[in-house]
Amino acid sequence: MAENTGATTAFVRVLNARDPERPYALDIFNGVFDDFVEVHGDRRYADDNALVCGFARLNGLEVAVIGQQKGRDTKQRQLRNFGMPKPEGYRKALRVMRLAEKFSRPIITFIDTPGAYPGIDAEERGQAEAIAFNLREMAGLKVPIIVVVVGEGGSGGALAIGIGDRVLMMENAVYSVISPEGCAAILWKDSAMADRAAENLKLTANDLLGFELIDEIVAEKTAWKMDGDDAKEANFEEVGKSLKTVLKRHLEELRSLSSDELILRRFQKFRKMGIWLG
Repeated sequence: MAENTGATTAFVRVLNARDPERPYALDIFNGVFDDFVEVHGDRRYADDNALVCGFARLNGLEVAVIGQQKGRDTKQRQLRNFGMPKPEGYRKALRVMRLAEKFSRPIITFIDTPGAYPGIDAEERGQAEAIAFNLREMAGLKVPIIVVVVGEGGSGGALAIGIGDRVLMMENAVYSVISPEGCAAILWKDSAMADRAAENLKLTANDLLGFELIDEIVAEKTAWKMDGDDAKEANFEEVGKSLKTVLKRHLEELRSLSSDELILRRFQKFRKMGIWLG
């Protein structure tokens, strides 16, 4: 694991975000929430193991939870498709969101993906359409939506579950339109310049908070050093406590708003992004 110091570079943050010992969606579902029950399938094609959806309780409050899930070993990575959802994954997520809206349950999504799966089969089943449709539908949902970037937030694959009333980021997470390696390959024809690309992409939590693209940074330990299972569990527990406290606070604030206020503020939030005041 890369050392995280006060002078941490952007590319070190990228390496931290990709660390296989970070908490994944299922770790959070089972550690932060109670009574998690998974929902499978999009009712159109198949179930997508790269995107885990279901319902749970947060301090007694019933919520819908949706998260991209990577794998920690080769077998799990193959099962989860390295955390890269296909169209059926995004359609499953939207199915759960609509159920949450029907039963007036807040929605909490957890982003951790290098991007949507770019394979031919995904394109044949409408990958771009599934992502775009989710963006439109999430913008108009009448229940509170909180988005948490827990690891990698990669391009449209992240945005497809990333439209929310509040967007939070873990301290060591990253959020970008493209990976540093991909950016370097395009700009300089050399993926080895990924560190330079990472600095220019402004993809860290501090960068995005400064641009008002996210609302809050969720604190982590200064460094992620995994020395056995005990250390890993301690890190998961500490991150879980921080995350739970932040989620409770934002949910209390959002639940005090009417559905019309939620939608209007959500629209205004994303409408102002990218405005250049020169």
